[in-house]
Amino acid sequence: MSSNDNRNMTRRSKPHRHEAEHMPSEDVDMDSGLNLPHMPLHMQHIEEDGKPHKPYSIEGDRGNIALLTFLYVLQGIPLGLAASIPYLLQSRQVNYKDQAIFSFVYWPFSMKLLWAPIVDAVYVPRIGRRKSWLVPIQYLLGFFMLWLSTHVVWMLGDNEGNTEGVSIVTLTFIFFILNFLAATQDIAVDGWALTMLARRNVAWASTCNSVGQTAGYFMGHVVFMALESANFCNNYLRSTPKDYGIVDLSGFLYMWGIVFLVTTTLVMIMKKEVQSAESDEEEEEHSILQTYQLLFRIVQLPSVKTLMMVLLTVKMGFAAADAVTGLKLIEEGVPRDNLALLGIPMVPLQIVLPVIITRYTTGPQPMNIYLKAMPYRLIMGLEFALVVWWAPSTRLPSGEYPVYFYCVVLASYALHQIALYSMFVSMMAFFAKISDPAIGGTYMTLLNTISNFGGNWPSTVALWLVEALTWKSCSGAKDGYLFCSSTAEAETCTKAEGTCLINVDGYYILSFVCAIIGFTWWRLGSKKIRHLQQLSQQDWTCS
Repeated sequence: MSSNDNRNMTRRSKPHRHEAEHMPSEDVDMDSGLNLPHMPLHMQHIEEDGKPHKPYSIEGDRGNIALLTFLYVLQGIPLGLAASIPYLLQSRQVNYKDQAIFSFVYWPFSMKLLWAPIVDAVYVPRIGRRKSWLVPIQYLLGFFMLWLSTHVVWMLGDNEGNTEGVSIVTLTFIFFILNFLAATQDIAVDGWALTMLARRNVAWASTCNSVGQTAGYFMGHVVFMALESANFCNNYLRSTPKDYGIVDLSGFLYMWGIVFLVTTTLVMIMKKEVQSAESDEEEEEHSILQTYQLLFRIVQLPSVKTLMMVLLTVKMGFAAADAVTGLKLIEEGVPRDNLALLGIPMVPLQIVLPVIITRYTTGPQPMNIYLKAMPYRLIMGLEFALVVWWAPSTRLPSGEYPVYFYCVVLASYALHQIALYSMFVSMMAFFAKISDPAIGGTYMTLLNTISNFGGNWPSTVALWLVEALTWKSCSGAKDGYLFCSSTAEAETCTKAEGTCLINVDGYYILSFVCAIIGFTWWRLGSKKIRHLQQLSQQDWTCS
């Protein structure tokens, strides 16, 4: 039960700004690199000769803003679909080691820094720097979805309730490639946004990213899970109940494959890539080698080395709550479509929270909010485990869960989101504060990539450990006492007319261990974070 939101950051000298990760509404003055509190760039009053000007207008850029938003919507579709697959796998009773393998599909967005310099430096001038990548990548996404629509059924297996036919390695590889293409599209769109828009409107790139990607993720996850659910469709969309949903994964992939192909063709024909008339400078170019050398110089800074260690370890305490809780609720019989629909009321909260929290992170020590929110997020991880433990006792005789149970889950998720966003916004504000203005985009991308990776690896490890920490026994087998530790042993137990019972659920052990690790890190690591906040800007500058 986690959420990742990002925004773009801008600066004056513009090398590799397209790589800048998505930031909450904390903007950077393009001339000075200084944080500007509360007010986004496109709303700020700028004084010239002592006379204040009116806020900038988006007149002339409305079409560009609409196009960018739609491109980010397309980017969010594969992300939403990838988030839906674990729910489908859980319905097929795959083990948590298989879920851990599938979690690798989320890694491309944490690794795109490795190939972003190539996307930036290699292009066909006649086509355009960004369209040289955007058009072929989106065509590949479209054709890939069409191909996948005809093969995904056998990858998932034909029936729910068993793992027969589920090809987890193939499924992981396919969706990893899908997210790799989406991450590459993200690099191209981020870069195009900063030259497509007039300089006065360049901060709108952040809004386009936030709104578009959130909408795409919502359609690829929440909408798909609802329309795929027979229960949801029978209750709300049909007059005659049926045992299947309105759409299935194959049909959903086919539809979006067609959308990708058609819209990419329209963009290729109708939208020319030109420098904004109000942009007074061309994008600064670096060779591939120069960009990698620049990244190497950044990571050699002692302050950055320390920060990287912080980013790679600070999220270990959240791994069980973020990666396993939702799957455990499905295992306990909570309908997956109901869990997905709980994301709907979270959307307004996710929009409002960064705006509110930014007011408290614009000072000289933004990470103070991070440290204050961290223990509350760790406590919510334990509360999630309590909700999972409590869930079976609330189940009605019909097998459904009462409304008050979903209210508790929703309230828990909302409190978790408040702590999560407090940490996220303060971290992004700190990144903006320390990034070298001369290479802000590359700097920001490096820090965000490390931060994302620091969240991905603990989640993968947590999924892997759940099965190992779970103790099971075989009850009622005619051949006597049997074990159920592995899939093979469980099959042997079933053949012997026995039932596998969970004596100790590894999820609860993992939740407790993660909490101990998290509170220990908070106790010891707080001093390190406060020390990093006290460093001067010169300690973060590599040029």
